[in-house]
Amino acid sequence: MPATSPAAAPAHQERRRRRNTRRLVAFTAGVAAVGALAAAMVPGSASAGENHREGGGHWPGRYQDVQLLSFNDLHGNLEPPAGSSGRVTELQHDGTTKTIDAGGAEYLATHLRQARKGEKYSITAAGGDMVGASPLISGLFHDEPTIEALNKLDLDVTSVGNHEFDEGAKELARLQKGGCHPKDGCYTDEEFEGADFPYLAANVLDEKTKKPILKPYWVWKKNGVKVGFIGVTLEGTPDIVSAEGVKGLTFKDEVETINKYAKVLQRQGVKSIVALIHEGGFPASTSYNYDCDAPGAGDGVSGPIVDIAKNITPQVDALVTGHTHAPYVCTIDDPAGKPRMVTSAASFGRLYTDTTLTYDRLTGDIARTAVKSANHVVTRDVPKAPDMTELISKWNTLAAPIGNRAIGHISGDIGNTGTESPLGDLIADAQLAHGKQLDPETDLALMNPGGIRAPLTYAAKAGEGDGVVTYAEGFTVQPFANTVNLQNFTGAQLIQILKEQVTGANAAAPKVLQVSSGLTYTLDLTKSGADRVVTDSIKLNGQAIDPAATYRVATNSFLAGGGDGFPTLGQGTDDVVGADDLTALEQYLTANSSATNPIAPPKADRITIVS
Repeated sequence: MPATSPAAAPAHQERRRRRNTRRLVAFTAGVAAVGALAAAMVPGSASAGENHREGGGHWPGRYQDVQLLSFNDLHGNLEPPAGSSGRVTELQHDGTTKTIDAGGAEYLATHLRQARKGEKYSITAAGGDMVGASPLISGLFHDEPTIEALNKLDLDVTSVGNHEFDEGAKELARLQKGGCHPKDGCYTDEEFEGADFPYLAANVLDEKTKKPILKPYWVWKKNGVKVGFIGVTLEGTPDIVSAEGVKGLTFKDEVETINKYAKVLQRQGVKSIVALIHEGGFPASTSYNYDCDAPGAGDGVSGPIVDIAKNITPQVDALVTGHTHAPYVCTIDDPAGKPRMVTSAASFGRLYTDTTLTYDRLTGDIARTAVKSANHVVTRDVPKAPDMTELISKWNTLAAPIGNRAIGHISGDIGNTGTESPLGDLIADAQLAHGKQLDPETDLALMNPGGIRAPLTYAAKAGEGDGVVTYAEGFTVQPFANTVNLQNFTGAQLIQILKEQVTGANAAAPKVLQVSSGLTYTLDLTKSGADRVVTDSIKLNGQAIDPAATYRVATNSFLAGGGDGFPTLGQGTDDVVGADDLTALEQYLTANSSATNPIAPPKADRITIVS
């Protein structure tokens, strides 16, 4: 991995010292649902904060409140995300909901700085996927703009997420340590300085050395208060990242890793511990202020984080999570049966979590009965942070010659949400069209929903005109630079592929592939396992799939390698590799739309859903 030169290391440390001395702090207002572990209060004889002593001066009281601000899954969204990706749902007192526009680094910076005002002990941490699958303003420059923005946000520490490995471990090391890109070089007249904050990767090991590729933990210290952070990504990262991105790496169990390093921290005298985990859950409501502890602790959340939380050692005092892009502030009992705070702040910088950790100076531990937490909306009704505006303007100026080019026209918003989405249909049709250019015998295309990162919105974003789709908008939708690959499969294999949407690795959280025009079937969610895909309903152009026949299928290269839990897609034959998927989308939009004849949103009626 690239290493910082001897002269650069002191400069990096000096930047960190300067950053710590100029930290901006401020108070936030905002709608929030407060989660408290218990009604029990810190003993009245021990005040929080600092106590005055006779004769002047101060001495620390026994209990000190430490503010923990956290967020996750930013994905390089420096500008306010478009469409539904830039909104959150808020539950009202009367049971109704409303949506609020949210997100954007200019606003996130203001909210965080306001939240820190008056807080002498404040830490800002993140739960991974800060970069990767990013819009053009960041992705075009290998996410250097996002690292610069996070430095300005005064981020203290983050775990890695799966998307930190999109470009491999060497590129992740460069984002941490700095230096120009090995192929594209420097984008400005100044060398990229890298992250001022540590990336933690406790469960990501080099296959040869068997050691973590980055720091496994980090300790925050101030005036005798010590809080340790352990960072992990989901063990299943290799299943959702390209094989090249995780080459030479081993991903270990999250619980075993956290428990291991909790013991290490304890031996070092660090008894207050927070786990940063890039794995998450699914709350019963999408509203950010939903009470997922009603009627009981953690009753309103499901998914992988529940079992993880139940098995992590009680030595860990709180869990900051991510990956599922869901908002929640819950308590889940630890192995000793005691409630512990588990939080997630949705994604794209739309929320941040404010957690109060009450530190007991006598024991060095967190008084968990006093822990409280709430998610806050990053509203856009606050002043923009001028330094973020300047940063965004700088990188937009560099990206403009590429990003502002029109590639198509649409007649309305084309959304990317739902079991089958209009944009999923459009992208599958684009890949089918590209496949037919490569081989006229191509029959169908399949697209993974996780590869569709944003909707296409009708409203003009940067003066390009309503309905115009720019290259930058297309890049935001498909930022991975996967190629469109053709493979042959038997009909039996094609049926198995569709059943893998709801079985195996996808049994608990189905991944429903988006399908091209002509492929239809029924998904019966009232059934279980593979039976949810109704075999005799699967048809291509009205004809039942013949198990013995051969079908030519277009997918992106990630799926063609068996990614996202579709091993059968990795067994195709007669491979042909085409252009990248964004080029395929651009070609389709350009060929099939114009200002006078825009593309209408597809109906998303190819999969019949029974629920």
